Amino acid sequence: MTSLNQKANLLVELFVEELPPKALKKLGEAFAGVLADSLKAQGLAHADAVVTPFASPRRLAVHLTGVLTRAADQAIQQKLMPVAVALDAAGQPTPALLKKLGSLGLGAEVVPQLKRQPDGKAEALFLDSVKAGASLAEGLQKALTESLAKLPIPKVMTYQLEQGDGEGFQPGWTSVNFVRPAHGLVALHGDQVVPVSALGLHAGRETHGHRFEAKVSPVVLREADSYAVQMAEEGAVIAGFAERRAEIASQLAAAAGRAGHDLKPIEDDALLDEVTALVERPNVLIGRFEEAFLAVPQECLILTMKANQKYFPLLDAAGKLTHQFLVVSNIHPADPSAIIEGNERVVRPRLADAKFFFDQDRKKTLASRTAGLAKVVYHNKLGTQGERSERVRAIAHAIVNQLRMSTLPFTVDDKDHFDVLDSKAQQAALLAKTDLLTDMVGEFPELQGIMGGYYARHEGLRDGVAIAIEDHYKPRFAGDNLPRNHTGTVVALADKLETLVGLFGIGQLPTGDKDPFALRRHALGVIRILIEKNLPLDLSALVAAVVPVFGDLITDPAEALLAFMSDRLAVSLREQGYSAQEVDAVLALQPNRLAEVPRRLAAVRAFAALPEAASLAAANKRVGNILKKADGVVEARVDAALLKETAEAALHAALQTVAPQADAAFEQGDYTASLQALAALRTPVDAFFDAVMVNADDPALKANRLGLLALLHAAMNRVADLSRLAA
Repeated sequence: MTSLNQKANLLVELFVEELPPKALKKLGEAFAGVLADSLKAQGLAHADAVVTPFASPRRLAVHLTGVLTRAADQAIQQKLMPVAVALDAAGQPTPALLKKLGSLGLGAEVVPQLKRQPDGKAEALFLDSVKAGASLAEGLQKALTESLAKLPIPKVMTYQLEQGDGEGFQPGWTSVNFVRPAHGLVALHGDQVVPVSALGLHAGRETHGHRFEAKVSPVVLREADSYAVQMAEEGAVIAGFAERRAEIASQLAAAAGRAGHDLKPIEDDALLDEVTALVERPNVLIGRFEEAFLAVPQECLILTMKANQKYFPLLDAAGKLTHQFLVVSNIHPADPSAIIEGNERVVRPRLADAKFFFDQDRKKTLASRTAGLAKVVYHNKLGTQGERSERVRAIAHAIVNQLRMSTLPFTVDDKDHFDVLDSKAQQAALLAKTDLLTDMVGEFPELQGIMGGYYARHEGLRDGVAIAIEDHYKPRFAGDNLPRNHTGTVVALADKLETLVGLFGIGQLPTGDKDPFALRRHALGVIRILIEKNLPLDLSALVAAVVPVFGDLITDPAEALLAFMSDRLAVSLREQGYSAQEVDAVLALQPNRLAEVPRRLAAVRAFAALPEAASLAAANKRVGNILKKADGVVEARVDAALLKETAEAALHAALQTVAPQADAAFEQGDYTASLQALAALRTPVDAFFDAVMVNADDPALKANRLGLLALLHAAMNRVADLSRLAA
């Protein structure tokens, strides 16, 4: 038995009707987290108390270790008022002080106990008192109320309470708002019930297990620590979300092994989470469908099985779909054949629909659908999908021309023939959006692009065009693959730039966490393509080429868009492990050819490891500040005849040797060697600042020394702004 001021573990469970599966994991984590944080804040639980969340389709629960029956009393000090206001000239309490004490339930007798302490420039009176620690019943009630109020509920339900509870709730008259109707509340501190209430329910120790397979109903919990075991043994429920998820994953792997050698279930964390939220006692079974359906593109079959039926398709070692799938059932009958047959019967019409859509779609060519795009609105300010396709074609043409004119090496497909690349990109851009008008994409929008590729291959379109149509949405998400060929790369780049320039041009910018047009994702897609494909393209020149394609539909968004792209690039680079200083140093120069950025970052990181780096970075920062304060424009040139001091002559001589070496390495793209060559400047730079007064009285000497610093600054900041590395 738990007693007063004793520690014990706590369990709180809210028993409800089936919770929304896609929200269950977050609901469970939030319920446990907020409740535990509140108890810790009230001193009823230690900061390192172990919090264990539970979440199943019909319950949210939390187990918390080492919870007190009453929090410790707290000594508090309260400022009352300045001494000059509180006491008169004789040191007696003023009416203002007595009134303040009265509001606290105190009288003049406590005045001698008040403390005089400095408070800024004056003295004030302070009252020391002891605040009684909250009882568990009080603290848990507060924590429970707060936890329910802060649940990330996707959509609230309103329902009437089933019966009165003696505290003003009347059946049929009192409404409750919650994610689903709640039917039970458990609150156990050790083996004792904590008298709390929520949603018209009073806490007890009874809950319910599996709808059909619980051994007893209700399940009477002995104590907080027996919850998980009793729910599993008596209630036939794996209450923990993580434990249930791991059990399903284990059963999926085992069932795949039984289904055939080298078979594996499709990997889909979101699907696994959703199925975990749908069952309380998982039982994985193997189902099959007719192999004739495998003639339909496997993406269609996989999507319909996952989205509509929550099945796990089975793939062979090569990743090809088989005619078998896995079902996660919520019951364990002795003979599961009826469940298997029922699921096989349900999936056939879904697969038949997919086959019908596929067969019907192939009766019309993609080219015949282009006219229909003129009837599909893309954006009320930017026109139709047909107009958009024409813009993407124009942008793709501009990209190919920029690749053609680049002085940097770039090898295209088809025997280095840019005209062929241009022609294929034009065709792919024209047809890329036509699958939006197909029955299959109408049913499954997630397949856009993918189905266009299948239909293009069915029509026998030129090699690479079908792949480009399929790939032009890539990368669709973080970590997604990039387009596989140059045609797809050009069209994907054109498509994303059209979206970015167009929407920025009409003022549809992302705000806060709102990004309805996924412009951040499009920006990262452009960045990844330019960098990872090592394209010899200038980002600002690309944006400048896109803007005229829109005519009078938009205002020029180049400045805002380039700043946005730079911000997204900086975030991406920091997420990849580069330090803020390294990123700032490289991006401060606003390199337009993003493909150079990784090599510049690598060079900066190598430079920063040199013993000379810190001194040179600090000197570079000092040089930059001096040049900023100089009057007018400082020309980077030196008159050797005016080099009066030994240190300035030595620095000039060192620059004459080092700068050409660094410049040569820079021009060859060897940024690491370029920066490392600068290490030889440390000694002459340090000596210069120790011995030379830049702001000399003689205007000619001053101008010459500023010119020397301008030469130094130019030599040191071609790869990155090294001053950003200074501490």
